[in-house]
Amino acid sequence: MKAAPHAQQRLIDLQELDSSLDRLAHRRRTLPELAEIERLEASLTELRDAIVAAETAVGDLDREQRKAEQDVDQVRSRAERDQKRLDSGQVTSAKDLSNIQNEITSLQRRQGDLEEVVLEVMERREEADARVGALRDERAKAQEELTALAARRDEAQRSIDDEAEMTRKARAGVAGDVPDDVLALYEKLRAQFGGVGAAVLHRGSCQGCRLALNTVDLNRIRAAAEDEVVRCEECRRILVRTPESGL
Repeated sequence: MKAAPHAQQRLIDLQELDSSLDRLAHRRRTLPELAEIERLEASLTELRDAIVAAETAVGDLDREQRKAEQDVDQVRSRAERDQKRLDSGQVTSAKDLSNIQNEITSLQRRQGDLEEVVLEVMERREEADARVGALRDERAKAQEELTALAARRDEAQRSIDDEAEMTRKARAGVAGDVPDDVLALYEKLRAQFGGVGAAVLHRGSCQGCRLALNTVDLNRIRAAAEDEVVRCEECRRILVRTPESGL
């Protein structure tokens, strides 16, 4: 494969631009805001679930309180009916009077117990209401933080995208200076070897794999024509010769 020395030098310029694009893509994928956004989104999901559970608990306590209050009302009504019978003077039997009085006393005790239940449920409901409020406040704070993070992420991505667009335009100009067959080989090698398809031969070492070439390989490269595209025998990347190659 042949290419003028200038065209081979342009491969290094192309490699630098491609490496810049790779670094920009990596920066875009690993913006610190992305991890924070993921963490906050997970936290918001947990908060939404916790709020639903807390609101459900409030609803359950509302029903429990209504039931307890109904029980109190029923006992109070029965006690009032018994008291009216007692006060009416219609009950004359001593035994019946005693039974009614005992029942009233029992109902009053029952009413007291049920009112304690109502108070206990009301206290639990207040605590549940407070938890719902705290969770909603926490969700609002997390949502506000998420909005700010998303804005920072978008700004950082725009900056990276602008730089990448300028780099791609510069790359297009450089790629035009490289013969199609050499460019195709370079692209193939880049895909195979972690984004590096061409490297400088510097003082007898390939800057792609960072290994020193042996004497036989160096002699082979030294004997090759200037327009011959040579490759590293260790990593198979294209080697670009320069005055500092040590040949």
